[in-house]
Amino acid sequence: MTSTLDPQVEDYLHGLSEQGLPPLHRLSLRDARETYRELSVPDEPPSSVASVTDRTVPGPGGEIPIRVYEPAADGALCPLVFFHGGGWMLGDLETHDALCRALANSTECIVVSVDYRLAPEHRFPSGLEDCYAVTRWVANNAETIGCGSDTLAIAGDSAGAALAVGVSLLSRDRDGPAIAYQVLAYPATDYAFDTSSYDENAQGYFLTRKDMERFWKGYLRSERDGTHPYASPLRTERLDGLPPSCVLTCGFDPLRDDGRRLADRLAEAGVPTRHIQYDDMIHGFLTMLSDPRLDRADEAIEEIGTEVRNELY
Repeated sequence: MTSTLDPQVEDYLHGLSEQGLPPLHRLSLRDARETYRELSVPDEPPSSVASVTDRTVPGPGGEIPIRVYEPAADGALCPLVFFHGGGWMLGDLETHDALCRALANSTECIVVSVDYRLAPEHRFPSGLEDCYAVTRWVANNAETIGCGSDTLAIAGDSAGAALAVGVSLLSRDRDGPAIAYQVLAYPATDYAFDTSSYDENAQGYFLTRKDMERFWKGYLRSERDGTHPYASPLRTERLDGLPPSCVLTCGFDPLRDDGRRLADRLAEAGVPTRHIQYDDMIHGFLTMLSDPRLDRADEAIEEIGTEVRNELY
């Protein structure tokens, strides 16, 4: 790596080190979930939106909680279904509440955040099927949540971005809802740990290689699942027919090359793709909207908003 770490991120990482916070992979599942929530849920009031509504929709394993964010924007608003990160094992509606509010304002979409079932209690493909079920429900019930348009976009960060690609593949293969655009922030796209970024950023930048090894192990039912294209999108033979995509990657991230390779594969398949790399950022920076509040996170969310608005409106 020739780039340097953003000073605000460097201060944040030093603070975690001074607190003696152990890596997530060393914590019990319960403690890892609590720690992730403590790091993700801001103490300050989140961004204001016109309305926030919690409800449930039918899913393959029962009712799926969702949270609907309506921005203060004019016109016929499009839905954007969001899948949170957290290694398929951590995270919920609260950990990504601030990000979803910011995305609603920047994209001028009605954002629908999905509280899908988590591993290891519910392994692949349970969470993915929940995300697909909500996407289908939103496509068929856009007016119910206040959308004036049924032009649908999806988005996710980290494991949530992997789920978003899986939803796009399912929609293509099952002749499901038309997805007009997808935003994939630092996606986990392959059950393999053989890239340069896994070596360069194995530890020291919050998400570690060992964290990802634990997450994949908890998510998959078996090693064989790691080769399934709905779990590891880079293992699919065909990526054509997927929606136009915006792929974000970070320089100091074990998953950097996963995202790069996916962006390249999408482009090679004829999918209109924009790849944006934040060389000075770490994995998960989009949710750093309070303590610390990263200037680069605000910039990236505005950039995502511009991409989505240009595509949908």
